[in-house]
Amino acid sequence: MTFEAWGIFALFWVVFVTTPGPNAVNCISNGMSRGFVRSLPAVAAILTQASLFLALSAFGLTALLAASETAFSIAKLIGAGFLIYLGVRGWITASRPVAQQDVNAGGVYWRALAIAVINPKSVAGYLAAFSQFVQPGVPIGPQMWAIVPTALTLTACSYLTYTALGAGLGRAAMGAIFNVWFRRGMAVCFIIYGVLLGASQPLRSV
Repeated sequence: MTFEAWGIFALFWVVFVTTPGPNAVNCISNGMSRGFVRSLPAVAAILTQASLFLALSAFGLTALLAASETAFSIAKLIGAGFLIYLGVRGWITASRPVAQQDVNAGGVYWRALAIAVINPKSVAGYLAAFSQFVQPGVPIGPQMWAIVPTALTLTACSYLTYTALGAGLGRAAMGAIFNVWFRRGMAVCFIIYGVLLGASQPLRSV
């Protein structure tokens, strides 16, 4: 991969991982309710998903998923249902003290991993990256040495920033009423993402 191609890929990935979505909402919500340090397992989960999808993209498996309308339909219905469930649950539990909610690191990690993996639309980003930036006829290994560290570094920076934003909002929330309604706002975002995912069209190869 040339330096120019790497620069274009890095710019693409910045846009891909900084555009607000379910992962960003989850990081903000975690940061606000749990603080920065206790929310780090969620960022680790997103990096796990990114590593997995990068590997699958390198082997061409995301292209197979993108070509299968049945697989897409099943994944999107499961994903939509899960996001809507999280939204409804978040709305109901928003008024409870954080201490009464699940704050264990394992719970934070697995919930974030589920949110990251169940959205089949994220496959489009990885498929786009590999169809546009990987050079055909050149061994994939050396190209991955440029793509993977760049993608994971930018992904980590993005979601650490969203988590810090949430933690900052949590510290700035002077009243319980603001805290409850902000958390309910995050819950509504999950519901909206779930509805949009359920109504989305099958992926097409880029």
